[in-house]
Amino acid sequence: MASVPEWLNAAIVPPARHPGLVVASLGGERGFGRGGFKLTSPAFDAGEELDPCFTADEEDAVAPPLEWTAPPPGTQELVVIAEDGSSTGAEPTCHWLVWGLPGQKGKLLEGEVPPRVGKNSRGNSEWLLPDLPDKETHQFVFQLFALDLPLTLMPGAKRADLLAEMEGHVIASTTLVAPYTRSQEDEGDWDESEDDD
Repeated sequence: MASVPEWLNAAIVPPARHPGLVVASLGGERGFGRGGFKLTSPAFDAGEELDPCFTADEEDAVAPPLEWTAPPPGTQELVVIAEDGSSTGAEPTCHWLVWGLPGQKGKLLEGEVPPRVGKNSRGNSEWLLPDLPDKETHQFVFQLFALDLPLTLMPGAKRADLLAEMEGHVIASTTLVAPYTRSQEDEGDWDESEDDD
């Protein structure tokens, strides 16, 4: 089985181990972080634990907020792909496919519905809430791509369709990694509150 490129492991904090991450195949070392291109979130720093409010462990959970710097000149569109870098399958679990974002500095607010969303690994066009076994830690890799052309894909497209359209058109990429460990504590709190009724 292929391994994660050395340049990517050096760039991602903490390192993600799945060689099938889109950034590993379409990103490329030369375009990674090109021109200071950077992805951040006001909800967590790189390598900081993902808050349960963005996971299946809380009711009314939503997608996390993301912000990015101006992409390199010539960028026509931005694409966000969020995947589980700790997946064990042939492909990493895809949690979010977003495109149609203007090729400029911008952001997605917490829970905001993006302009175009594709199908996640469950076949739904939305943020797939991380739902992990108890006390298991996974690395969630938010990947941002700058493309040199606007995509013509309609909402609801699959991961393979999006990647095929992106092939040969990525001029820059960047990532933001957040680990998450499911805890039984939250479930215990829910149980206690129910007992008080």
